[in-house]
Amino acid sequence: MKSINLKHVARLARLHLSDEELKFFETQVAQILSFVEKLDEVKGIEKVEPTSHPFHFSDVFREDEPKPSISIEEFLKRSPSSKGRFFQVPKVIEDKN
Repeated sequence: MKSINLKHVARLARLHLSDEELKFFETQVAQILSFVEKLDEVKGIEKVEPTSHPFHFSDVFREDEPKPSISIEEFLKRSPSSKGRFFQVPKVIEDKN
C-alpha cells in the first residue's frame, strides 16, 4: 500500500495539525488509499465512458414562464411582524460608536 507524508501535505496546505490530529487523519487516509487500490483491481472497465451522473438526463429544466404571485398584503399576513410594506426582523448589526 502506498503511504504519504501527511505532515508534509498538511504543511503544504497550511494546516496546523496536532500530533493527535495527524494520527487520526493518517488512519483515515490509509483507509481511503486502500479503497482506491481495490478500485484499481477492477478489470474490464477500459471501454466504460467516464460520467458525472449515473443517469442520462437531457434538459431537465422547465421553461421559465411568468406566473401570477400572491399579493404583498398576503405575504405580510404570514409574517410574524411587519412595518408598512416590509418584513420587520430583529436588528443583527451593531452600531459603530
